[in-house]
Amino acid sequence: MLRPQEKVQLFFTCRVVFIPGIDTIPHIGSFQILSSFWQKMFGSMVSEPHETAAGSLTDRSILETLRRQGKLTINELVEISGVTATAIRQRLSRLMEQGLVVRQAESRGRGRPTHCYSLSASGQRISGNNFQDLAGALWSEIRAVEDPAVRQGLLKRIVARMADGYRDRIQGVNLLEKMKSLVGLMHERDVPFEISGEDPSLPVLTAWACPYPELAEQDRAICSMENMLFSEILGESVRLSGCRLDGESCCTFVVGARTASAEPAPSPI
Repeated sequence: MLRPQEKVQLFFTCRVVFIPGIDTIPHIGSFQILSSFWQKMFGSMVSEPHETAAGSLTDRSILETLRRQGKLTINELVEISGVTATAIRQRLSRLMEQGLVVRQAESRGRGRPTHCYSLSASGQRISGNNFQDLAGALWSEIRAVEDPAVRQGLLKRIVARMADGYRDRIQGVNLLEKMKSLVGLMHERDVPFEISGEDPSLPVLTAWACPYPELAEQDRAICSMENMLFSEILGESVRLSGCRLDGESCCTFVVGARTASAEPAPSPI
């Protein structure tokens, strides 16, 4: 099971709304809340901790240090953490790409300006990682929608919003290139994926771990949602052909032409 990862805090205001077609079932928040949560829950996440040879350094520890200390230079972060300047720069570069840290040039006496690093507005909003209960509650609310058409429509919109968060980072002009890009994004989130298959023209997407294992163990419809997400991102038909919940060593997704001869995928919910 994957270790908890620190997620970017949600921006939402909870309110009770009613989905058309449902007479008396209240739903927490709105579609915007659900889709924003799912994108943040399974989308842009701060990388998991990794130990370094010179000491202990994690993305989270850098964020917490900047939260407590304010603006710091690389040399100051080296003194605090006890790791190399190169390791600090690598972490800071990734955190800046994620929009959690900003760099500013400041004059500290004579000579060239010094680069100082501090938390961005998004970095300031980083919260804890106790999202499992909220994820379970929101998923239960989706499943509680009695009208199948409304429920399916809501899920498709959430998947589309999640896909939008990935699509800008998916590179490649053909299917294989896009799959390789997707595998890279999954690895950034410490979810091991790879491309396999004997026929290079019909690649198979292999997942050695689930991005959201606890939800999947409680409700296998999560697997179908993941299937929909990959199809939306890659722009091809995708089918789950093997699942860890069935005793397989990994989850496998057949993509493209192979799905034409395969059995249709089950309904997402």
